[in-house]
Amino acid sequence: MKLLKSFKYAWNGFVVAFKEQPNLRIHFLMASIVTALAIYFHVTPTEWLILLLAMSLVLSLEFINSAIENLTDLVTKEQNPLAGKVKDMAAAAVMIAALLAIGIGVIIFWKYIF
Repeated sequence: MKLLKSFKYAWNGFVVAFKEQPNLRIHFLMASIVTALAIYFHVTPTEWLILLLAMSLVLSLEFINSAIENLTDLVTKEQNPLAGKVKDMAAAAVMIAALLAIGIGVIIFWKYIF
């Protein structure tokens, strides 16, 4: 029963973040496009694994970034340089993962497209 509650809370967090975070929706759109391309080009199992790991990393970090932003807003509603640094650093983690995912996508799909 406790496990079911945990899944319910996790699903609620997913829904809330999806509704409130435009960047998360963009990342899901990109992951959907990558998934469609991988299906279309019949990428290898190893390539699938790498793509899934990259997409999962970006999406997971976007959820963590959203949680950090919400927590920071809970702590202080005022403009605070430290709060800004916290939010910027969390966003930087997402950016690094997204750039890595783009690089992985280019490397994997290059041979199928060109």
